Amino acid sequence: MTTTGALILTAIDIADGKSPLIAPIEKHRLERVKVATLASTRSTPSLRIAVLAPIAWRTPPRHYGPWEQFASLLTEGLVALGHDVTLFATGDSLTAGRLSSAVPHGWSEDPLLEPKVAECLHIAAVFEQADQFDIIHNSFDFLPLTYCELVATPVVTTIHGFSSEQIVAVYQRYNRTSAYVAISDANRHPKLDYAATIHHGINPNDFAVPDRADDYLLFFGRIHPDKGTAEAIEVARRVGRPLIIAGIIQDDRYFNDAIEPHIDGHDVSFVGPVPVGDRAEMLGNAHALLHLINFDEPFGFSVVEAMACGTPVIAFDRGSMAEVVVDGVSGFVVHDIDQAVNAVGRVGELDRAIVRDVTIERFDAEHMVRQYADLYAHVVMARSH
Repeated sequence: MTTTGALILTAIDIADGKSPLIAPIEKHRLERVKVATLASTRSTPSLRIAVLAPIAWRTPPRHYGPWEQFASLLTEGLVALGHDVTLFATGDSLTAGRLSSAVPHGWSEDPLLEPKVAECLHIAAVFEQADQFDIIHNSFDFLPLTYCELVATPVVTTIHGFSSEQIVAVYQRYNRTSAYVAISDANRHPKLDYAATIHHGINPNDFAVPDRADDYLLFFGRIHPDKGTAEAIEVARRVGRPLIIAGIIQDDRYFNDAIEPHIDGHDVSFVGPVPVGDRAEMLGNAHALLHLINFDEPFGFSVVEAMACGTPVIAFDRGSMAEVVVDGVSGFVVHDIDQAVNAVGRVGELDRAIVRDVTIERFDAEHMVRQYADLYAHVVMARSH
């Protein structure tokens, strides 16, 4: 493990409440209070921070774009804390900090852009200005790591997930150069060292518990076999509730063969990607969110957003779900379709106000931002020694 990584882990371990005697919900509260207290007792100087966002979509995204969403929440939160932040993102991005852009639009939104060309220009821009910053936060992926040893400015990299095992070789190559952050303990790769695990946060003001929920079940995410859209259709059919499918189509063949034949506008409806301003209403009005994934989910923004609206989540026990969903409190973590069907019948046992309260206590963006600010301070201090 790197010196920086050891330093950060020591600090965070001090703040963790790990006693098995603490009830799950109280343990989450204790951890949050201790980490917040730890951060508040430190004098964190104002830093010059470069945040390197992805450029598939605008930051913040108009509808889909979880990595861009994270970069936006982080940037705005750091600015609010008094840091001098430059966001490297698309030219149409919105931020209270400085905006630096190498491309006008996200390549997913502008067919005239060649993605690799745009990404090369985008990544180069931040490292060509590296001496203007105290720290660079790489929220892009593995490619910027290849620049890390060419500059003196330290780099923190949030690893959002691994698209394949092959890219792990790049992370291994720069394991001692960049401070890695996992977005869940479940997403830590055994071949890598980590400075910390920091869960994503959301803005609580963007979500609220509605007066009354509707009777529909909701699938919210990429239309892809990994995300379990077909499984959601099966559960909805078995419990006799309508299903709304919301999200971008990422796998056309899967959509055409396994999803579209079931869409009738009544029992199964498809509404496509949902604009940011409409997300809270759709998530909040659902009876439950079905997240019956077929892969190890690194985190799950939509899961947290649903629970922030008081909507219980029924999720397969893959990846981070057991970390994110408090089983029997904010939803149900299940292992198969039969258990998912049974869980739908138990949704009424959960208090939607408690679902929201527990979620906000654990995944408030302000808490996330303060953890990153604390991490930056340690990385900068370790580099200076």
